[in-house]
Amino acid sequence: MTDGKSQDELTQLADEALRAQPGCETARVPTVAALPDAQIGRNWEIPNVVLGDSLISDVDRAVLSVHRRLGRKFHLVVA
Repeated sequence: MTDGKSQDELTQLADEALRAQPGCETARVPTVAALPDAQIGRNWEIPNVVLGDSLISDVDRAVLSVHRRLGRKFHLVVA
């Protein structure tokens, strides 16, 4: 069972989790987006990331890790 979060709440969680990853301190998640036709669980994605001074290889790895971890805990509640 996952907890429902609004888009703003989930974006903030994803942004904080991404910045906590090694080499991603300057990266930023501007928003998360709902996946079409997904009802529960990982019904959201991180479509874009602002790199800042972070290397794309660090950010790629981190985004996958963050999405996998947070997707097990939270689902996006679309109002």
